[in-house]
Amino acid sequence: MIQVPRGTQDILPKESYKWQFIEKKLHEIAKNYNYDEIRTPMFESTDLFVRAVGGSTDIVNKEMYTFQDKGDRSLTLRPEGTAPVARSYIENKMQHNVEQPVKLFYVAPMFRYERKQKGRYRQFVQFGVEAIGVEDPLIDVEILSMLMHIYQSFGLKNLKLVINSIGDIDSRTQYNKALVEHFSPRIDEFCHDCQTRIDSNPMRILDCKKDHDHELVKSAPRIYDYLNDESKAYFETVKAKLDELDIKYEVDYNLVRGLDYYTHTAFELMSDAEGFGAITTLCGGGRYNGLLEMIDGPAKTGIGFALSIERLLLALEAEGIDIPENKGIDIYVCTMTDQARDTAGTLLHKLRSRGVSADMDYENRKLKAQMKDADRKKARYTIVLGEDELQSSQAELKEMATGETKKLSFEEIINTLEEL
Repeated sequence: MIQVPRGTQDILPKESYKWQFIEKKLHEIAKNYNYDEIRTPMFESTDLFVRAVGGSTDIVNKEMYTFQDKGDRSLTLRPEGTAPVARSYIENKMQHNVEQPVKLFYVAPMFRYERKQKGRYRQFVQFGVEAIGVEDPLIDVEILSMLMHIYQSFGLKNLKLVINSIGDIDSRTQYNKALVEHFSPRIDEFCHDCQTRIDSNPMRILDCKKDHDHELVKSAPRIYDYLNDESKAYFETVKAKLDELDIKYEVDYNLVRGLDYYTHTAFELMSDAEGFGAITTLCGGGRYNGLLEMIDGPAKTGIGFALSIERLLLALEAEGIDIPENKGIDIYVCTMTDQARDTAGTLLHKLRSRGVSADMDYENRKLKAQMKDADRKKARYTIVLGEDELQSSQAELKEMATGETKKLSFEEIINTLEEL
């Protein structure tokens, strides 16, 4: 039997209503912050991710789904959303838009070849936001405020926001030199990836999942001590505004994030809920001040974050928060004769065209079985069509919750349900 590919999942109707609920709320919150939706292709030029995400990252080296098309072009299923949005910003000349920053959001599947874990799949869905075109601590705070707003709007309480500053390019250069001096004498004690990163991107050693408990990681220099005055002032402004808004956070000087394009503010949101799992990160993001230039764009800066809907669902489950189920249909039409079934089909068409959700039995079952089916479908009302109803063009509209009935013409039934 052909099965779903490893690391992917079928989202069945008993679960898909949760996704619909979440996605609708995410769209509403994005609109409240004046972010507009963007939809980019599912695959892009491989070079986009190599240059933007970074050749030393696990994403590029280990996790990308890359293939040659029939024109012998190297393409990659998008592993993250920021680089495609940046590419679109450049290609569509959004830097010339009157309103800056350009504020965009997306809800889209991403693809990474990694070991399947709870809440992590090889195809997963991300909601992400990007504000491109302005460098201002207030934009950073807006992004962080929006992030907290999203999770709190679902009722989540066990949240921990962790922030750091990676500084500007000059600050990072000085800090990387200090890390090389710190790790080089004992780099052979680290994993192969870290031994490679010491030359290409030493900050990534601090983000290593295998060696995060190594004593040298714990005693590594703090990046804050290498920030220049401008970077420190920027970070202090972000923190002061978060304090003013009463948004709780912790500073973690080892937080560097996994992608090469981050500068200045970096952050992660974690779940402190009991039973959530060993991997507590819900989402992350940060500012990127050189990304567009890496892919031949203008010297424009941006900031954003991305969250996994799969992990959001896990967080809701860990805190015992239920998503409201579908309300069901407005009316279920029961039939007792073949002619009644034919009439029911016409009636359903009229109901649905007026915005009323309606269904009927298609298996020619007995009335009792049809009523049970109406219950399963959570029908708010039912009618029964038999010979008498067809002759009079009237039927009893029954409210299932109360048992109350009203005898109405077919047209009155349609008008009543449309008004309700």
